[in-house]
Amino acid sequence: MPLLTRRNLLKASAVAGAYGVGIGIAGKFGLAEAAPEPQLLTAVKTEAMLTEAGPTRDIMSWGQDGMPPVLRMKKGRPYAARLKNELDEPTTIHWHGLRIDNRMDGVPFMTQPYIYTGDSFDYAFTPPDAGTFWYHPHCNTLTQMGHGMTGVIVVEDPADPEFDAEVVLNLRDWRLGGDGQFIAAFKPRDAAKSGTYGTVRTANWHQEPQYDAPAGGLVRLRIAVTDVTRIFSLKMEGAVASVIAIDGNPVPKRFPLDLLQIGPGQRLDLAVRMPDSEGAVATLEDIRGTTPKTIASLRAVGSSLKRDIGDLGPLVENPVAKADLSAAEEIPLVLSATAENTAVESICGTLGYSFWAINKVPWPGDTPDPTAPLAELKLGKSYLFNLENTTPHAHPIHLHGMSFTVISSSTRQVMPLVSDTYLIQPDEKVQLAFVADNPGDWLLHCHIIEHQKTGMTSYVRVS
Repeated sequence: MPLLTRRNLLKASAVAGAYGVGIGIAGKFGLAEAAPEPQLLTAVKTEAMLTEAGPTRDIMSWGQDGMPPVLRMKKGRPYAARLKNELDEPTTIHWHGLRIDNRMDGVPFMTQPYIYTGDSFDYAFTPPDAGTFWYHPHCNTLTQMGHGMTGVIVVEDPADPEFDAEVVLNLRDWRLGGDGQFIAAFKPRDAAKSGTYGTVRTANWHQEPQYDAPAGGLVRLRIAVTDVTRIFSLKMEGAVASVIAIDGNPVPKRFPLDLLQIGPGQRLDLAVRMPDSEGAVATLEDIRGTTPKTIASLRAVGSSLKRDIGDLGPLVENPVAKADLSAAEEIPLVLSATAENTAVESICGTLGYSFWAINKVPWPGDTPDPTAPLAELKLGKSYLFNLENTTPHAHPIHLHGMSFTVISSSTRQVMPLVSDTYLIQPDEKVQLAFVADNPGDWLLHCHIIEHQKTGMTSYVRVS
């Protein structure tokens, strides 16, 4: 089998780059025109107080201030960031969920080269969609993300309805020992199952934090699951909470947060109507597992604003093209385990094992061309992913660069949600429709990082 090398991947990227980006596409997804002064994001090693055992060393973040900053952008307005790498290893930034130019996607040796120690890279783009997104490296991901490099993005739309407060929650685990220091990032036997869970659960790098919000007011609660493994089953106690957006896109019809499951890579926007009594507490819980776990809470302060959640106006739909189902070409995607337990070099390194596969091929696979795309798509054409999970574990499948609409599921009724990450359940078959309207090579992978790094990865090429 031909070896997967950086030379091969760079050659594939160069071929994709040769397709070019037309003027119309550049204006839609492209490089930012008249980009502003770039926001500096310096990748560093630092320390943070995550437990009572004392500072955790070897934290990775952007800047010395602990948790990565919440990056705020505006829909349709240019944004720029300069990544300066002061780590002792290469890194990049992937802008998860943002439909931007392929050259800004942050996948090393597919869309850009490594950013080595001491080097910088300028990212510039115009986000076409409003909503909650996030950013993370696509290099040595299990270590860099596991050590802290996961941050939230808020893309604002001036047409959004008015809230009385906003709270952003970055949900993630840490693999720490009793001394508060990092332990092994994964266990092979767990990587071959649902993934290796962290030992310390945090929201915004704190355990069970509490935030003040106006009594009787409406709070926009933005939640991003940036963990490398954990799937959450979310419930709100002590307040009425309505789901208004999933994965950055407004839901077709709002519904109460009774119980909703979201996995790594996914985001959830809630409208929370705070209790009227000062001091009353609304608690966000994870009820997945044996006992409910408090994630974070909101405490009512001041006199009641007496807002009515029913008066909250709609979110504006994002300009995502609608697939023509009558003409859509179907693409089978079967998720499975693999009998190959061999070390293969995945994108940006390997964990030394191969446990998972797409269409029976673990990345990069034993094929004549191990770096060939899963499918070659025609620009502007409609497609339908026929996604089937033959494993006993759930998989959050993420598509870079484009958004899809959920059409149907074999296990339950589904809303026609627009998303970039779908949490497919065991033995579920689902149809995801999309328009291949963004040229380039776009990664498709499970966002349980151990699954991604042990075979459940591929990409599609749009040209």
